[in-house]
Amino acid sequence: MSGLPEWITPGRIALAFLVLFLFLPLLVLLLPVSTNMYEQMSGNRRKSIALCTFFILLIFILALLFGELAPGARTVLLPLAVVVATVGPLVSYYNSDKIILKMSRARPANREEHAFLKNAVEGLAIAAGIPAPKLYIIEDTAPNAFATGRNPEHGVIAVTTGLMQKLNRRELEGVLAHEMSHIKNYDTLLSSIAVILVGVVALLSDWMLRSFWYAPRRKGSSGRSRGGGGQAQAIIVALAIVMAILAPLVAQMLRLAVSRKREFLADANGAFLTRYPEGLASALGKLDADTEPLEAANKSTAHLYIINPLREHASFLNNLFSTHPATRERIAALQQM
Repeated sequence: MSGLPEWITPGRIALAFLVLFLFLPLLVLLLPVSTNMYEQMSGNRRKSIALCTFFILLIFILALLFGELAPGARTVLLPLAVVVATVGPLVSYYNSDKIILKMSRARPANREEHAFLKNAVEGLAIAAGIPAPKLYIIEDTAPNAFATGRNPEHGVIAVTTGLMQKLNRRELEGVLAHEMSHIKNYDTLLSSIAVILVGVVALLSDWMLRSFWYAPRRKGSSGRSRGGGGQAQAIIVALAIVMAILAPLVAQMLRLAVSRKREFLADANGAFLTRYPEGLASALGKLDADTEPLEAANKSTAHLYIINPLREHASFLNNLFSTHPATRERIAALQQM
């Protein structure tokens, strides 16, 4: 690159452009939320794509910073980081439905015992234009439900016995339509992608910190140790430290934001399938008012459920890291439809 100072390298130019582009997805996230159901559905899709774009740009920025701090790691450690951070979650993803159903102690539903649920799921699947998901029952008196499966062909909906006991038919249809929407919209796939990206960010950040604190310092040369080169190197090091510390936290918060956006979208789609938003709104109100904890749930599966099944998340800090939006906000959005 003749004519440019020696400290201006292609990697640093790419880094500067990526830092600038990092703010574009954030602008999409700041767009106002419409009260119109169709506009809300398309708006949530745009915001979910923006969040994933933010993830990808963040990973590229970390990779470039890591390359600046440890040039020898560019061809070996960086690809290894991506492989380690993606293969594990992908293997888990393809078996996630079986693992989650086993952890939740769910059993297959039968038509004789759960005729209404079976018929409702089949009818909603026709309305959604997807294969009818498999239906599972969790023996627990706490009312709740979740969907899993990597695509509509492998979709599964699980409901608790408490949900069937405490909700009327209109409310049950609303909950089933919400879970059906998660399957139709590939929310499980999006969630898995977000988990993979968070893993990559965390791994790269950890390696960056280790390389900075433990790797031998590069000695300055005639061109890079003075003037603009020295200032650029100092900026790169400072930016790398800040990014390595804050990136995992930001990535995790964005993953949770993805989950919260998908809950709003599933509510809107569920109301579209039943043509009766009040049914789901009433169901959410009952589920939120029920204080009984779901014994089959844990922190690794809580994000799947339509309502957070863990009752120790009442503090501000825990709500900040919650995978579910405030129920009152979801009910208000449904009532405005």
